[in-house]
Amino acid sequence: MTLPSVAQLKSQAKRLKAALAAKGQELSHSQALELLSAQYGFKDWNTACATASRPNQMVFAVGDRVSGTYMKQSFKGEILALARIGASGQYRVTLQFDNAVDVVTFDSFSAYRSRVTCLIHADGVAVKRTSDKEPYLRMQRID
Repeated sequence: MTLPSVAQLKSQAKRLKAALAAKGQELSHSQALELLSAQYGFKDWNTACATASRPNQMVFAVGDRVSGTYMKQSFKGEILALARIGASGQYRVTLQFDNAVDVVTFDSFSAYRSRVTCLIHADGVAVKRTSDKEPYLRMQRID
């Protein structure tokens, strides 16, 4: 998902504030910005604003459907949690797989994972790699 511009995010926050006010729930503009940021998977407005200010940055969000490989095994699943890690440009992502993934390649042994947490770059590729230099995780959004 491509993150809207800062101006579009502010406009969405204004509409959110107005819609909630129409239902009798008052909140400040900054509270609306924080709620909107959380909807896009960011920990706060400052993080969302900084990310939206960068051109052509691919951004994942909580609730996105994704597919790819984990430990060289194909998967489809959903992003349950996503947090930016400081100014490093890295994210901690937690995925729930639709079907458990066997992360062991031995014939006589299996170890299944249905939920994993990884440190990734903004492009969805894991920071850490296996012994044969393959990233632990590669993921992309399912449109």
